[in-house]
Amino acid sequence: MEHTTPLKLLYLLLVLSIITTSSMSEVVKTYIVHMDKSAMPSPFSSHHDWYLSMLSSFSSPDGISPSHLYTYNHVLHGFSAVLSQSHLHQLEKFPGHLETFPETFGTIHTTHSPKFLGLDKNSGSWPGGNFGEDMIIGILDTGIWPESESFQDKGMAPVPERWRGACESGVEFNSSLCNRKLIGARSFSKGLKQRGLNISTPNDYDSPRDYFGHGTHTSSTAAGSPVADADYFGYAKGTATGIAPKARLAMYKVLFYNDTYESAASDTLAGMDQAIADGVDLMSLSLGFLETTFEQNPIAVGAFAAMEKGIFVSCSAGNSGPHGYTIFNGAPWITTIGAGTIDRDYAADVSLDNGKLKIRGKSVYPEDLEISQVPIYFGHGNRSKELCEDFAIDPKDAKGKILFCDFSGGIQASEVERVGAAGAVFSTDSGVFLEPQDFYFPFVAVTPKDGDLMKNYIIHSKNPVVDIKFQITVLGNKPAPQVAWFSSRGPNRRAPTILKPDVLAPGVDILAAWPPNRGFAPIGGSGDYDDYDYLLTDYALLSGTSMASPHSVGVAALLKSAHPDWSPAAIRSAMMTTAYLHDNTKGLIKDMTTGVAGTPLDFGAGHINPNMAMDPGLIYDVEAQDYINFLCGLNYTSKQIKIIIRRSNFSCDQATLDLNYPSFMVLLNNTNTTSYTIKRLLTNVDNTNSVYHATVKQPSGMRVSVQPSVISFSGMYSKAEFNMTVEINLGDVSQQSDYIGNFGYLTWWEVNGTHVVRSPIVSAVAPIIRT
Repeated sequence: MEHTTPLKLLYLLLVLSIITTSSMSEVVKTYIVHMDKSAMPSPFSSHHDWYLSMLSSFSSPDGISPSHLYTYNHVLHGFSAVLSQSHLHQLEKFPGHLETFPETFGTIHTTHSPKFLGLDKNSGSWPGGNFGEDMIIGILDTGIWPESESFQDKGMAPVPERWRGACESGVEFNSSLCNRKLIGARSFSKGLKQRGLNISTPNDYDSPRDYFGHGTHTSSTAAGSPVADADYFGYAKGTATGIAPKARLAMYKVLFYNDTYESAASDTLAGMDQAIADGVDLMSLSLGFLETTFEQNPIAVGAFAAMEKGIFVSCSAGNSGPHGYTIFNGAPWITTIGAGTIDRDYAADVSLDNGKLKIRGKSVYPEDLEISQVPIYFGHGNRSKELCEDFAIDPKDAKGKILFCDFSGGIQASEVERVGAAGAVFSTDSGVFLEPQDFYFPFVAVTPKDGDLMKNYIIHSKNPVVDIKFQITVLGNKPAPQVAWFSSRGPNRRAPTILKPDVLAPGVDILAAWPPNRGFAPIGGSGDYDDYDYLLTDYALLSGTSMASPHSVGVAALLKSAHPDWSPAAIRSAMMTTAYLHDNTKGLIKDMTTGVAGTPLDFGAGHINPNMAMDPGLIYDVEAQDYINFLCGLNYTSKQIKIIIRRSNFSCDQATLDLNYPSFMVLLNNTNTTSYTIKRLLTNVDNTNSVYHATVKQPSGMRVSVQPSVISFSGMYSKAEFNMTVEINLGDVSQQSDYIGNFGYLTWWEVNGTHVVRSPIVSAVAPIIRT
């Protein structure tokens, strides 16, 4: 036991002199406490001891003593604790106290995709990036199922000596489950437990083991080992592999089941703090907290500390689309990822009139069922029956038959089940929005155009019958990619001069590993989720920006492996300036919600392109001081900045909103006209002398001039500055939405070379929210 020195006794007496009492009946809550590290009294050997001493000195009128949860050493200077109002009042008077924030809770933002990204084992960024070999990716999520084949370590080299992490034992999890692929696994739940969550089997595991499946899925997407013949009930069959298949994985479980999957800010900060201490190279977080100023956002605070350590942080943009101003994780030191579709879809073939009429519709029905010569029913002449509205159809007319429903809203399941039908074909324009779980019955969704062909046949046939074959995988689906309907969109209200999301990555119907004891695919039932049976699977199809972020961090691992000296900003720049804008029909990437071309507020700089990002030519780099200058430009107070950067020796002499970012935002607030002059610094990352010239694609209502328009570089890491003036005069220009003005592109072309460095220029309506 530690001895109490006279100096410590004197310190405690001084502390007791400022303590006041409060009421006898108080509610205790969890708080995150930011402290000034330099204020620690000399008698204490560590900040942890200082914090514990401080808490033990508090008076507790109601008899409930303060309870310490975590001490943070990297993401912030401070701790989290369970405190009463009386404790808070005492804390605020303590020397060194900066700010205290109440606990908040974040939520989840919830194969073929490597091939869709152009990854090839013989050329490009896979061999160029050594398949991510020895890069360590920290995943903060719901845990991991270590026995999955995706985490086998066959052929992997020993764990890097620089690794400082560990595998923690817990409920149905022991350290022997880790290997050369899964090299770390920890669990953080103190904050959620203080909320009253009882973490116990069968509702979840109080350990790094994954109950829900989300963390297993994201981990295997980022860095899963190759697994042959993986599939989802016959769909998407092939080799499932992570984007960086030779990278190492470390799981930091911060999400647990409590009606919805949530993470406490105190737990998330503890997970990020430990990941930094353990020595990860990259982090991916597929979760988000309500958007606040950055010093109150646990992910923004933790990511800043990670960035300063050279750790690349990728985060999901959120699933609150398709509307504007819905971005999560928008801090400029985070790489924010939107979700796009891939060119793979799932189908059933519908055949009528003895095979003369063949139609392919969307279906992900999970059983190997072949329907042959089954009567098909359509309530022609009665619109309620045609739509399959509730209680419209007489079961005697439809039992055992396939219903044809002219229902544009998607799937009208309840009537199909009520009448005892064998299945249904829905004529709908909402098929692209349906998820695998919607097909728990033998359902097929066809387009209205194909639906009209079916109606015509049924109406004019005396005894129409239908054949249906399920479990069909379609490759080369067009158009792809599209911006997923749920993907959150910019502008970012907290920092609107920064375009978010940064890039788009695959995030729709992604096949990846899943816990084999966790039922996934609903089957049968009465439309009530509690009534279904659930089929088990080793690999599942999930959609969300949750799935997009691990694609991004996997690509970043390839880039960091090839370019270990690149900063997180350099990696993001390479991703952004080489991203592509056109789908596989050669049109601009579409918004799947509207079916028309999207904008950079939907897809950022474009869709991630790993092979091109490996060799970007030029980058826009950003250092920690640049971000501090940006925070000053946002008019953050000294206290706010100190909380984020964890030190007080900074200056706002160079305050600016003009961050050296690989995209350009021009704000339109209460005006259709404005003019901005923007300064940027480019760094050559190619080992040659080179010359680049600028071209601008500018729409009506935008005028752009670049000075100089030709820049030269004298070898690796040489730099060149340019200024760009953007004049906006929308006048009578038709705007695509009420928050975007227009957009164009600045492109730097290498003279007598192959490098092309492109950045979007966007004008948008986005007031800065400072509280």
